[in-house]
Amino acid sequence: MPGFDSFFLMNTEDVKRYAVEVLHFFDPDEETACTEIGDGNINYVFRVCSERDGRSVIVKQADRLLRSSGRPLDMYRNKIEAAILKLEGELSPGLVPEVYHYDEVMAATSMEDVSDYKNLRKELAANRVWPHLSENISSFMANTLLPTTDLVLDAEEKKRRVKFFTNPELCKITEDLVLTEPYYDYKGRNILFPGNEDFVKRFLYEDEGLHAEVASLRLNFTNNAQALLHGDLHSGSVFISEQGIKVLDPEFAFYGPMGYDIGNVIGNLFFAWANKAFTAPDAAEAMTALETCIAEVWDKTREKLEAKYDACVTLPLYRVPAFRAQYLDGIMADAAGYAGTEIIRRTVGDSKVMEVSSVTDPAQRIPMERALVKLGIALIKNRKAYRKGQELTEAFRLILA
Repeated sequence: MPGFDSFFLMNTEDVKRYAVEVLHFFDPDEETACTEIGDGNINYVFRVCSERDGRSVIVKQADRLLRSSGRPLDMYRNKIEAAILKLEGELSPGLVPEVYHYDEVMAATSMEDVSDYKNLRKELAANRVWPHLSENISSFMANTLLPTTDLVLDAEEKKRRVKFFTNPELCKITEDLVLTEPYYDYKGRNILFPGNEDFVKRFLYEDEGLHAEVASLRLNFTNNAQALLHGDLHSGSVFISEQGIKVLDPEFAFYGPMGYDIGNVIGNLFFAWANKAFTAPDAAEAMTALETCIAEVWDKTREKLEAKYDACVTLPLYRVPAFRAQYLDGIMADAAGYAGTEIIRRTVGDSKVMEVSSVTDPAQRIPMERALVKLGIALIKNRKAYRKGQELTEAFRLILA
C-alpha cells in the first residue's frame, strides 16, 4: 500500500487509512466507514465515520485534473481554501467548518463534518426559508470582508495576503463564465433554451450600453483587490440548520471587490423566488419569505458593514463621513451589479442552477428566463441607485407583474 509522502488520488480505503495514520483521528483498530460525498468537478470529498461512536471527519482532496475535461488545474487552490477557512473561522467563529489539518503533499484538507446541516439551495427549493438566514449570512459577510481590507490591515500584511491568495486559474473561470461569455459568446459555450435565442441576442448580445456597464464590473473584478472574498458564495456553498449556517467551499478565494460576494448571495436568492413564481405560484408564503429575506440580507449587510467600519477603521482620513459614505455606497452598488451578472450567467451560461435547469416546460421556462435576464440587466444598469433592499425586490415585482 502506498504511503502518504507523495501525492496520489485517494479512494475510500486510502482515506480510511489516512484518517488513522496521518490525522490520528481514529484508533488503528477502530472500525470506520468511508463514503465519497462530493459531487463537484475539481475536488473529491470523503466522509469517514467511526462505527463505534459516530465520530466523523471530512477529507477534501484536490485533483490535478478537472473531472469533466481532464484539463490540468493548479492544486495551490487547495492551500488557499484551507488558509481562508482558518481565517474566516477566526473572523466569524462558528459560521465555517473547523479545519483540523492541511496536508500540502496530499493536497488534502481535513475538517469538521457538518452533515447535520443541509444544502441551502435544496432547502429553499423545498419552501424552507430559515428565519435566521439573513442574520447569519450578513454577519458572515460583514465579519470576513471589511476586516481584510486596507482600511483595517497593516499595509505590509495586506500585500502579503494579496500575494498568497492570488488565484489566477479560478479567477479566469469567473472572468470568462460570469463576466464575458453571457454577453459575447466567443467560446460558443452558452446554453440557450429553445425559444429564447432572439431574446438573448437582443437583450444581451446587442446591447452596447449593457456591455459598457459589464465591462466596468469586469475591470473592477480583475483590478480592485479590496477584500479577501469567498469567491463563489452561492446558495449551494451555504449549509443551514436550526443551529445556524456553515459556509463551505471557498476555493475561488482571492482579493477582489466586496460586492462580488454580497451580489452572489443576493442573486441566488432571486433564483429561488423566480422558480416558485413560475412553477409554484401557490407557494405564496415561501415567496413572501424569500422576498423578505432578500431585502433583509441587503439591509443587514449594509448595517453591519457600517458598524464594523466604525469599530475597526481608525485612520482619520478614512473616518471622514463623506469618504465613509462613498466607500460603503460603492460596495453596495457593486453588490447589485454582481447580483445581476450572477443571475444572467446562470440563466444563459453553461453553468446553470437547478432552479433554472429543472424547469423543462417551455411555457414556464421561457418567461422565467426572460424575467431573470431583465432583472439582471436592471440590477447592473441601475446598481448605483439602490439604497434599500426593498428597492431590489420591487424591481423584480415590476418585472413579474
